[in-house]
Amino acid sequence: MIRCGDTHVLCTATIDERVPHWMKNTGLGWVTAEYGMLPRATHSRMNREAKKGQSGRTQEIQRLIGRSLRACIDRPALGERQIMVDCDVIQADGGTRCASITGGWVALRLAVNKLMKAGMVTSDPIIDHVAAVSCGIYAGQPVLDLDYPEDSEAGVDGNFVMTGRGTLIEIQMSAEGSTFSRDQMTTLIDLAEIGRDQLVTVQTSVTA
Repeated sequence: MIRCGDTHVLCTATIDERVPHWMKNTGLGWVTAEYGMLPRATHSRMNREAKKGQSGRTQEIQRLIGRSLRACIDRPALGERQIMVDCDVIQADGGTRCASITGGWVALRLAVNKLMKAGMVTSDPIIDHVAAVSCGIYAGQPVLDLDYPEDSEAGVDGNFVMTGRGTLIEIQMSAEGSTFSRDQMTTLIDLAEIGRDQLVTVQTSVTA
């Protein structure tokens, strides 16, 4: 369970000795993700997506989680198996995709630890940490880890996915009713790096 303020996400990882059919006999492993929100995770009740089908938002977020986590994996070292990471939002107050990525890495780390303990992999396939955090400009000030009221009123907001070593995996950033300068973007990236360092420290402490 990852809790970032009032955003709570349950992250689990499942090891499957099968890979998608298009990857058979490649010798490569795969990491994928699924994401969902409970009906009362938000301030007002949503309909279950099982009833009406996945929204475009859900599909986009789970693809983001999957490709973010794959960035830290040595796929040949993982072997021809798949790890599926499920991220279920129990309570949402902004930043659910970032919390899912950060917590998803912990679940992935624990699953790989299990493979290593069982001798099913010969070397650690996880090459780095992955953490994500939101940043934005709210009321004219740069803010780290926006909650829902801040996110809904921010003139600029972004999601920053980074490795522990400091390289970037993905930036999703946009302005709403405003614009932002290159200097402001740099400020938000610097702020995101501070958050990333704090998250990696916690990741390390709970998986050591």
